[in-house]
Amino acid sequence: MNILAIGAHPDDIEIGCGGTLIKYANKGHHVFLLVLTCGEVGGDPAVRKKEQESSVNAIGAKGVFWGDLKDTHLPDDRSLITVIENTIHQVNPQVIFINYLHDVHQDHRATAKACLSATRYIKEVLYYEVPTTQNFEPEVFVDIGDVLEQKLELLKIHGSQVDRTRVENLSILEIAQSCANFRGFQGRVKYAEGFSAVRVLKDID
Repeated sequence: MNILAIGAHPDDIEIGCGGTLIKYANKGHHVFLLVLTCGEVGGDPAVRKKEQESSVNAIGAKGVFWGDLKDTHLPDDRSLITVIENTIHQVNPQVIFINYLHDVHQDHRATAKACLSATRYIKEVLYYEVPTTQNFEPEVFVDIGDVLEQKLELLKIHGSQVDRTRVENLSILEIAQSCANFRGFQGRVKYAEGFSAVRVLKDID
């Protein structure tokens, strides 16, 4: 299968579904990322782009597409939908992971809204959560206990962002592990990533 994960900024995808992507790649599926901005408001764009590309290799993904759009200024119009659609046409994914609609960051909201249109013909589309996501209630869980350390290593690759949580003495690594523990409890395992379904077509054999 071809898997596409879409994020507004470098490291959005890793925090939201990095463990799941590692598991897909380990099973031989073809994983691709689309990152819409270089995250220049959060740091040096050259550094962030290099971090993202290193993380893609650590996931075992086939590659990353860049939207080359302006951080904090993602447009709420057809142009963003077109960028996403162009990548979907190149990847031909069976499963897509996207930012959630309810989020305090405008780029995440714009990404989610555009993705709803761009992914309208995809049979499996799942929202993931990031630390700025609001009111997220997942119905789908992936056990990431066996790859949690690898997920944390992905986040360490984004070294410029590890301590940029706006909470004193709290790193993104601690947030990721706490979230995995909580979602794991909800999914009845120790560590999990949680997803909310836009659409899931089940094939009954």
